[in-house]
Amino acid sequence: VQLVESGGGLVQAGGSLRLTCTGSGFTSDDYAVTWFRQAPGKEREGVSSISTKHGITYADSVKGRFTISRGSAKNTTYLSMNSLKPDDTAVYYCAATTASTFKVADFVLDRRGYNDWGPGTQVTVSS
Repeated sequence: VQLVESGGGLVQAGGSLRLTCTGSGFTSDDYAVTWFRQAPGKEREGVSSISTKHGITYADSVKGRFTISRGSAKNTTYLSMNSLKPDDTAVYYCAATTASTFKVADFVLDRRGYNDWGPGTQVTVSS
């Protein structure tokens, strides 16, 4: 699976951005597509995931502010980010794996379950 992210940029605190993950090479009917982010000096953390098998999952830090969705073409996944904070500043990555990799939804935000990654897109939130 090949993935590429777009839509990052510089935004003021309180602003919004929409990230897009476009994929190709899917060979399974159900993939978990998950957004991760990595801030300088920090571990890569799961932000939000979507799949038919496990539904939608959000990290506590973004609940109520971020929304994940799929495009009509299914090879596109969006992350709409509202009420952005300086702490949201990071490189955002999308990753994909077959949804059956995870027996339960509890682990869909664990980066160890993913082998296919995009190159990332920078999101910078100024205060």
